[in-house]
This record gives sequence, structure tokens and C-alpha cells, in this order.
Amino acid sequence: MGASRKPVALTRRAIVGATLSIALSIAVGIAFWRIAPQPLFSEPQSWVLLARDGTLLGARIADDGQWRFPPMTQVPEKYRAALLAYEDKRFYYHPGIDPLAVARAVRLNLRRDRVVSGASTLTMQVARLVRAPRSDGEGGDRRSSRGLGAKLLDVALALRLETQFSKDEILALYASHAPFGGNVVGLEAAAWRYFGRDPTALSWAEAATLAVLPNQPALVTLGRNRARLQNKRDGLLRRLHAAGQLGDLDLQLALAEPLAGTPLALPNDAPHLLETLRQRYPDQHRFASTLDATLQRNAVQIVQEQSRELARQSIHNAAALIVDNQSFEVLAYVGNSGSMSLDHGFAVDIVQRPRSTGSILKPLLYAAMLDSGQLLPHMLVPDVPMQYADYAPENFDRSYRGAVPADVALAQSLNVPAVRLLRDYGVDRFYDLLKGMGMSTLNNPPDHYGLTLILGGAEGTLWDITAMHANLVALARQQLPDVANSNHPMQVLLQEPAAAANRASTRGNASAHNSASALSPAAAWLTLNALLEVPRPAEEANWRSFASSRKIAWKTGTSWGQRDAWAVGSTGRYTVSVWAGNASGDGRPGLTGSVAAAPIMFELQNRLPMQPWIAQPTLTMKRVEVCRNDGYLANDYCAHESQWIPANSHFDRQSPYNMLVHLDASGRSRVDSDCERVSAMRHVGWFVLPPTQEFYYRRQNAAYRELPPVRAGCSSAFAGRSGRGVMDFLYPGSSSGANASSGPNADTQVYIPLDLDGRRGRVVFEAVHRDANAELFWHIDGHFVGSTHTFHQQALDLEPGPHVVTIVDAQGNRLERRFEVLAGSGNSREARGDAT
Repeated sequence: MGASRKPVALTRRAIVGATLSIALSIAVGIAFWRIAPQPLFSEPQSWVLLARDGTLLGARIADDGQWRFPPMTQVPEKYRAALLAYEDKRFYYHPGIDPLAVARAVRLNLRRDRVVSGASTLTMQVARLVRAPRSDGEGGDRRSSRGLGAKLLDVALALRLETQFSKDEILALYASHAPFGGNVVGLEAAAWRYFGRDPTALSWAEAATLAVLPNQPALVTLGRNRARLQNKRDGLLRRLHAAGQLGDLDLQLALAEPLAGTPLALPNDAPHLLETLRQRYPDQHRFASTLDATLQRNAVQIVQEQSRELARQSIHNAAALIVDNQSFEVLAYVGNSGSMSLDHGFAVDIVQRPRSTGSILKPLLYAAMLDSGQLLPHMLVPDVPMQYADYAPENFDRSYRGAVPADVALAQSLNVPAVRLLRDYGVDRFYDLLKGMGMSTLNNPPDHYGLTLILGGAEGTLWDITAMHANLVALARQQLPDVANSNHPMQVLLQEPAAAANRASTRGNASAHNSASALSPAAAWLTLNALLEVPRPAEEANWRSFASSRKIAWKTGTSWGQRDAWAVGSTGRYTVSVWAGNASGDGRPGLTGSVAAAPIMFELQNRLPMQPWIAQPTLTMKRVEVCRNDGYLANDYCAHESQWIPANSHFDRQSPYNMLVHLDASGRSRVDSDCERVSAMRHVGWFVLPPTQEFYYRRQNAAYRELPPVRAGCSSAFAGRSGRGVMDFLYPGSSSGANASSGPNADTQVYIPLDLDGRRGRVVFEAVHRDANAELFWHIDGHFVGSTHTFHQQALDLEPGPHVVTIVDAQGNRLERRFEVLAGSGNSREARGDAT
């Protein structure tokens, strides 16, 4: 009889004990209410970078050495089901403590005379995680405090948590902060460390494994006691099957799935972006980016493979961006070609570092001058030696073409025409345009950069350069944010932190955004079409021969000293930009945009979907008649063709190079009314370039016809006329307008080099005359110094200071140029652009 009463007595004792425990817990809870930590969890967190689809791109361990991802807001369904079945099947029905579980635990523990069962609910386990010693130096084990007093505190805090949070929020707290063995904390970190996938993609077997791990993480791990862990997992799977949550086949497949092996390395697909975001937003730990996971991995692989080839030339660094021109979202971000190693500056995020721009800004000047009415697409621009005070620009190949169509000058990236165009447009205006389009690195006033602004005299970031070129596509597509601002800001975060967004907005409002700085869709479209003609690298040279080839408007840039190589290419949908060089700033032979950066850019473009080219914005354009040979507005002396230009262009200059020439009956000599009857003359249109331009132009254009000579006996009729149309100086170069002739007030400076013995050298002046047989008489400061035939070069020994050089031909044509001699090393300011 006594033996039969013992279970009843124990049951009564258990119920009484449980009731007293609950009552005491409530009392303690009232006292504990005010001392619960706020916030609940303050441990350091890892930094996490996610792709646009939630794929993990990279993570950095927390400051305390734990893989503790930022808290989750939702718990995946499979893990929820497994966790509740294993830990707390009545979770959604109790108020934080489970009286039935308490009674059962008390009864079993009293019967066995030791602790064999607990009664902790998931809410109580969250409470234990909250109150346990932190891992920030306080030491201890979260699960070490299991005495009666600790239990009462858990109950009290659990009751409070239930009033403060919803059931789903409590589950998320548990999943975010439960230990999963080793230095892995939280479900998300565990899913990636153990299975290499997001928690939402876990299988039933994987979810069950992670559900049982936190129960005894010190004893049951993936590295030891694996048999015990598998028994727990399989038991949970069978329990889920019995509850109807797994079908028969699902159970069989789950039981057959092996346990995971050693922890996996976390992805590191965008290390430089993650580091940049960490520094930019120190209070944020989860970054949801716009990056496409697959494209990002492909971009990293391509840049690294190409960089290994460049490393053989001691070119160690490269960076790349891929942007969607419709959404302005960054789809791929390769901050540097290497890992985060300190070797060769691989830890530097090149995308955000200012580098010399080389020629990469030339398309923006071309577009701006189309809009301003100072340029037509095929208009000839001079390409002859020029001197601007102490600045003498040179083309990369150090040759001159005399005159070249503006769109060809852009496609061939010629420096001398670009500098001349910038002078005509105005450095201040171009500076404001760049600022308005988002170039954030112009920290000095315009006169600090001067005319070198177009050839790399300023520094820009790959981020800004990409945005400006992508904006050309947006403008051509008439994808305008507003009429006063032609700048779409690129974005790399799906949701930028509010404080940072406010700061960015403030910076934007401070910029000089006005309607004068906006480019028209027509100018943008014409510029992009000119960039289609940029010669491609060898493997892409015959792209027009293949129907599968894509149209890419692209531009390269190479900074002076071959320190920076750029390549930016746009299709109708995507803009891809690449920088190559050395983070240290060291230059290398062969480090040019077309050689080092362009192959990477084209390979990246080839990984993108084919897209149609941009439709012509005809509603923003108008047609004009131009001379076919010089691109100016047509006059009566040239063959015409129709050309599209921006509708707001007010270009009004007729051709200066197509003129009426009076010839004798044979057509071989020039005459005028002083030496020939008008009725006996032939009047023909003739394409005539100024002497300096003609000197270089005819070398590369065999079809160019020089003016016929003046007929004997008519020479006096042409005598005494200005020499500007007959002869010109090649050196010192002119800094004047389209005719390449200087007026008497030209301000030209000439450097005299020092010989090896330290003595000042001599200046070699050079001139050109239309008549190959002409004799020129040279004067310096009014004193005759000699004459020249055929090759008009005169070496002079001049003292420093201002001088005037004068040349006179046998017909009395006269030309002079003022200049200043500066003694020194002879290293005048130069800026060379890219090698395209």
C-alpha cells in the first residue's frame, strides 16, 4: 500500500513545488522588472554584406572573435518547426513559463533525486541568454548559471519578455543569439558556417541539426560526439514525421543526409566594398547591397585573371564597376584585383581613391560644346603645336594631324585638339559642368587645374567617372531625373542609412546643380555614337563583322607618366568601368588604357546580356547642312551633307576653309582682276587650310590639293597682304584660334634648355610657307638675323626676357610673334592623354 501511494505523494509534492516556484518567480519578476538590461543584447556583431537576392557576399568577425551576425527579424519555417518540436511544443500557448512542463520536471527530478529534466521554455532560454555574463570581458558561460535563484530570474524575465515582444519576435531573438558551438552564435552564422547557405535554404536534416545544437553546444558539436548529435537529429526528424510535418519520403531523405563536416569558410566576394561600408557606416552591421551575386563572382574572377597577366609587367592593381543604366544600381564592385593582403596595396579600395583622370573626361567636353553651339560633330579642329604660356600639350604619339574632325579627335583621344576646345569652352564652365555631374574630387578652384583639367590635371574616382559616363546613357535615353539636374546618383545599398542619406542630400544641395550644367539628350546621344568609333583592342578590332557583336560606346584614359589606365564602356543598358595601375602610383611602360584596362572592360561587357542600342532622340535634334569636308555650316563652295545636331545649338559659323578661288583659263595658276580679265577667269571652290594646319594635314591626306601658285606677273597683285594666309610659325606654337596664327599681342613663353656644361642653349624657330620655293627673311626685335629656303628653321641665341620674331617673304608678306624667353631646364608643363 505504501509503495502504491508514493507516486501520488510525489505528484502532489511536485504540484505544490511548481506552484510555489511560479508564485515566487512572479514576486521576483516584479523586483527584476526594472533591472533587465537595455538593450537586451549588447555584444559586438559581425559585419555582413548581402547581394540583392540575400546571398552572402562577405562577413567580418565581431570584435570579440565571435561569428555573430546582426539579429534576424524572421525565423525560417523549417527551423521554426524543428525548434518548437525539440524545445517547446507549447510555445505559442503559454505566457513564458509552461506549468505542465514545470510540474513534469519537478516530479521527475524528485523521483530520481537529481536533475534529469528541465522546464525551460524558449522564452526562458532567451531570458537566460539575456542575463548570462557577456562575452565582452565579463567571462563565464551563458549556461553555467542553473541554480534555483537563476531559474527564478529566468522565469521573471521570461514573463516580462512575453509582455514586451510577440511570440515571433521572441523566436527571432533566440535564433539570433543562441550558441551553436565554437565561436558561432546565431542561426544565420551557423547556417553559413556549417552548410554554406542562407537559413531559408536549409534542408529538413540541416534545420533539425541546428535545432538540437544549442541544447548542449559544449558536448554535442559537428567536430566531436557526432554519433550522439546524429541520434538527436534523427530522433527529432522522426518526431516531426510523427507530427505529420514530414512525409515518408522526406523522412527517408533527411535520415540519409550525412552530417556536415568541418566549418566552412565564409564567402569573401566583395571584401573592399564591405570594408568601405564598415568605415562609412560604423553603426551598421548588415548591408543589403544592389550587387548581383553571380555577376560579382564572375567580375572578381575576370579581374583577377587579367591582373595576373598584368603583374608580369609589374602592374599589380585593377578595379572595376558594373552599373545598370536604368536603375543606376551597381551590379558588380571589384575594389581591387587582390585579396585584402597588404602586398602591393591590395587592401586599398581603388574604386573610392582619387586617381589622375587622363583623357577620360573628354567625352563630357565634346557633349558640352555640342550643346553650347561651339562645335559640330564632324567639324575640323586644329591639331598643330600649341603653346599656352608655359604649357605645351602633346598628343600621346607626339605627332600632329593638322586638322581633324571633332568626333575623330574624340575617338582617337587627341590631346592638342582637346586642350584647344577646353580653352574655347572655358575652364570655369567645364569645371562647373563636372561638379554638376557629380565629380566630387574637384577640391581646388578652376585656375588651379587650368587647361590640364582635360588631360588628367585633376583626380577622379572610379565611382564618379562611372556615374558620369552612365549619366550620358541616361541622358541619351531621356531618362532625366529633373530638368535642372543631369546627375543620377549611383547606389550600392538597397537602403542607405537615414543619417548617411541626409548627409548625402545635404552635399547634393550644396553642389552647383543648375540648368546651365545639364547636357541635352541630343548631345549625349551624339557623343555616345562618336565613342562607338573608338578603335577596339586587337581581339575586338573586327567587331563590326559579326552579327553577335554588341555596340559599346567606350573611352580610355592614361595619366601622364603612365600611372593610371582607364576604360569605360556603355551599352544601352550597362556601363562597365575599369582602372588598372599600381596603388603606389608607380608608372610602367605599356600602362595605357587600351592595353591594360580595355581588355578587362570588354570581357566584363561580354558577360552581360545583349541589349539594343539607344534610340535616337530625334525630338531633341534638328538637321543642318554642313560642308562634307570640314563639318562647318555649308557655304556655296563645298559639297553639302545633312547632319543632326542638338535642337538648342546655335552654331552659326559657315565654313572658313571652303573659299572661292580665281584661276586662269588653264586652272593651274591663281589670278585676280589686276592681272587677268574677269571673263577669262575660272571661279572654283577650293578647300584651303591655314599654312600650319596644311603643313601637317597634307602629310596624312594624299588627296589634299594645295592652292595653285600665283601666276607670274600677278605677284604684285598679292604683295603687301597679311602673311597669315601665306605663312605661319611652327615654333614657337600659337595659342590663338582656329587659324593657328598669333596676333601681335600673343603671350607665348619659350624655355631655353641648359647644356651639359651648364651653358644656355639656343632656340630653334621654325616656320612654314605655302610656296615651297619661298625665301623667308628673319628678324629678332627689328634686327635682321638671316634668311631660309625650303626648310625654314633658324637657331637663335637669345637672352631671357620679351622678344619679337618677324618673318617676311619676297612678296612683302609679313608675320610677327611676341614671346618671352625663360631660361631653365626646358621641362615645360606637359600632359599626355591615352594611347588609343
